[in-house]
Amino acid sequence: MGVAQAERVLKSKWRTASLAAGWPFPRDWPLREVDDVVTAMLDTADPGDALVRLGRARAEAGAGLGETLLDLAALHAVLDGQCGVVAPNVDALPSRMLRLTATGWADVLTEEAADRGADDPLTGLATRGYLRTRLSELYRESARPDDGYALVLVGLDLTRATGWSRVVAMTLVSDVLRTVFDGGETLASLGPSVAAVLTRRDAALARRISAVRVLAADRLAVDPHVRPAGPAEVWSEHLPATHEEACGLLAALGR
Repeated sequence: MGVAQAERVLKSKWRTASLAAGWPFPRDWPLREVDDVVTAMLDTADPGDALVRLGRARAEAGAGLGETLLDLAALHAVLDGQCGVVAPNVDALPSRMLRLTATGWADVLTEEAADRGADDPLTGLATRGYLRTRLSELYRESARPDDGYALVLVGLDLTRATGWSRVVAMTLVSDVLRTVFDGGETLASLGPSVAAVLTRRDAALARRISAVRVLAADRLAVDPHVRPAGPAEVWSEHLPATHEEACGLLAALGR
């Protein structure tokens, strides 16, 4: 049997075993990555990269991890010559085969979570993790980023607010920050009651801090349910000497 024919036979047996085991999307089963795994399994090459790519492809196509591993178990059963005799068993998968495929699948979800997680879903502000990334970029660009940048902080006393009024109060503050700092600055949430702006240190900074203080007071005063969270405390912080110290400062401010 030639190589091409052997690959076709293995692919056909794998698909049959996978569908019989309950693969729910027959039309979605064939992938280029399936062919790569088949080739790798019949070759002397290490199939590791092909298995990682298969896991990624399954995740990108919307297959769950359980479905992906059951499909992999079908391949393993076929390779062991068990297809049609013993049902595919995920627990029987070799640990490396399982780990590589699951790693590829999980990588996609991690990337998607990172894409979704750049902004706080309630306030629209960037997350603290994103702000740490921006600070890392600044510290790589300059040994003394504190010469050109500062952190502007806004804090509320949410112990005096209840329920959804806490979220509303921080949402109002985020709107104020977007109004005052509208030039591409990084606006982030450090915690449930603290927001931060990474901004250039220039002649207009003091005026902007004052504007945030005044506008925040006006917005919070409109609603009696959020008014107790104010007045907002607004201040600026110098950037520490190192990125590690800056991350420590963000963590402390967010408590």
